[in-house]
Amino acid sequence: MKNISKKQWIKFSIATVLYLLFTLWMQNAWLLLGIVVLVDIFLTKYIPWGAWKKSKNPKVRNILEWVDDIVFALIAVYFINIFIFQNYQIPSSSLEKSLLVGDYLFVSKLSYGPRVPNTPLSFPLVQNTLPIFNCNSYVEWPSWDYKRVKGFGQVKRNDIVVFNFPAGDTIAVKVQNPDYYSLVEQFGRERILLDKETFGEVMYRPVDKRENFVKRCVGMPGDMFEVRDNKIYIDGNITEDPEHMQLNYFVETNGSLFSEDQFRLLNISKEDRAMATNPNELAFLGFKPNENDQFNPVYRIPMTKQALEKAKKLSIVKNIIIEPDVMGGNMYYPVDYETGWTRDNYGPVWIPKKGESVELNEKNLAVYKRCIKNYENNDLEIKNGTIYINGEVATSYTFKYDYYFMMGDNRHKSADSRSWGFVPEDHIVGKPILIWLSLDKDRSLFDGGIRWNRLFRMVHAD
Repeated sequence: MKNISKKQWIKFSIATVLYLLFTLWMQNAWLLLGIVVLVDIFLTKYIPWGAWKKSKNPKVRNILEWVDDIVFALIAVYFINIFIFQNYQIPSSSLEKSLLVGDYLFVSKLSYGPRVPNTPLSFPLVQNTLPIFNCNSYVEWPSWDYKRVKGFGQVKRNDIVVFNFPAGDTIAVKVQNPDYYSLVEQFGRERILLDKETFGEVMYRPVDKRENFVKRCVGMPGDMFEVRDNKIYIDGNITEDPEHMQLNYFVETNGSLFSEDQFRLLNISKEDRAMATNPNELAFLGFKPNENDQFNPVYRIPMTKQALEKAKKLSIVKNIIIEPDVMGGNMYYPVDYETGWTRDNYGPVWIPKKGESVELNEKNLAVYKRCIKNYENNDLEIKNGTIYINGEVATSYTFKYDYYFMMGDNRHKSADSRSWGFVPEDHIVGKPILIWLSLDKDRSLFDGGIRWNRLFRMVHAD
């Protein structure tokens, strides 16, 4: 110890203070064992950490120097990705026009507090599957329970939130949309398990390795939540719509087709430019044939309130009808119980809150059994009409997590909590805070392909 220089002691002290602060943040006393490693790295040097630097072969030194840099970079990226922020690309139109397909976001892990990973041994920057090799990017041992360290705040109403897909705990590898539970309701569990050519292997994924989704938090723990005619009600009180909320409309023209400029005026992407051509469907919607006994062109397009007002003023537009609820399908959560809830008229349903209880009747069991069994890891059985939780008779259940109700702003084209249920607190990943790049796939690079007005724009809740 006498041969240790003052410079070594200073480096060791700085590293130890930073490490102790990290340990305090993680609230894990076992991490204190890492100080032994710091002592050896900076002071005693019993383990030859940098022995490769003394190699007389310059090629060996160059190769190992590259390896050393790559390993350091991977470790740094791993910790940044877990505890500070990660990059996320908007893959679908469920939040348009608040966030657009092609937006690249910085997602803050510090906003709600980063989670300690369930699967600590994983490859950084890959969610669950290694490209090329097509295998898991993680190993399931060791596996850690849910823990979230202190952050800057908590999820608030109307926050845009990135989270792990709750119904992604079990997946059919070849058919991941719709989710596994909807597939079971449509085809039966036995068909999915046996027909591997169609559905592929059925596999389980840990919470932190389920696909990342991004939606708006419209329902908080303890809320009585309801959708009536596309309007959200909380505890019976109507709430304000997000500024850029969209609904689907059928737009009849006077016989002409929309031009590219008109589509751009209404901000309709090429993917959303659909034509309604089924005569029976058009008649059902109330459209009338023209003097040639043919239907005028009818578009089925999503529009914001602002776009709707612009469309009404176009001379080409003859009639506009909102898409009726009956065209939204019938697979809504819970998919295995008939509630009568639909896309535009959903609930009322109580959102579970940590520490609060619910009576376990037939309807409540259908609504909350996934929370009880899948998310809170209880053994739930029904024998002769009696409910057993972890082997004991249960007439009520007290939740140990907070839950949230997430919806897309593109209300008629969003698979969200109406389809797959509540989002548990342990699935919350982070909060998008900045759009650092935005690319429009409908345009060339020199014709608006880069949305310059969205670059380095902060992401705000409405």
